[in-house]
Amino acid sequence: MDEPKRVLIVDDHPVVRRGLKVMLEDEPWVSEVAEAASVEEAVREAITCQSDVIAMDVALPDGDGIDATRRILEACPDAAVLMLTMADDDDIVAKALNAGARGFLLKDTDPDMVIDALRTVASGGVVLGPRVGPTVLTALRRAPAVLPPPFDQLTTRELEIVNRLAMGDTNAQIARHLNVSEKTIRNQMSAVFNKLSVSDRVQAALLARDAGIVR
Repeated sequence: MDEPKRVLIVDDHPVVRRGLKVMLEDEPWVSEVAEAASVEEAVREAITCQSDVIAMDVALPDGDGIDATRRILEACPDAAVLMLTMADDDDIVAKALNAGARGFLLKDTDPDMVIDALRTVASGGVVLGPRVGPTVLTALRRAPAVLPPPFDQLTTRELEIVNRLAMGDTNAQIARHLNVSEKTIRNQMSAVFNKLSVSDRVQAALLARDAGIVR
């Protein structure tokens, strides 16, 4: 790391902010630590202080950290954002990474690992917690950066289901792949059909192929 980094901690819980701040202030790679408790504060602090590294909570009082990340990176494209959240949700992970975050960890991660992760993203690396599953990475790899309508209405899990059915998988095969029950897949499939305005899996697969969602 060429020079010490300016770190911004974004969280609406002061105990979380101050706990991380105390740890970071002892790190030789950190030059200063700022705090923010909302989306608006985060955007203002990041731009004003030219933050190099940002620990970003997802759930904030006036919005979410994903939107804050997108706004910050539009103004400060070299900033490195690590998302910290209680939500173990593949769709949130995918949205955060699509917004430009370089990492994603759950808040119950050991504090020392969080500091290590911040140092990693500050150095240009990427950090994904152990519970970030292959479904997220598969969907991110296959899906276009900007999904055409009506596919932009689908969640990451629903996009994965479309990919699997387009490859000819049965409901049982998709359920095994995603480690859920067939009933869950049937329910999610119905939601997909409604969003795509199709009546069956063949129409959904053809629509996905025509839109370039699957190969």
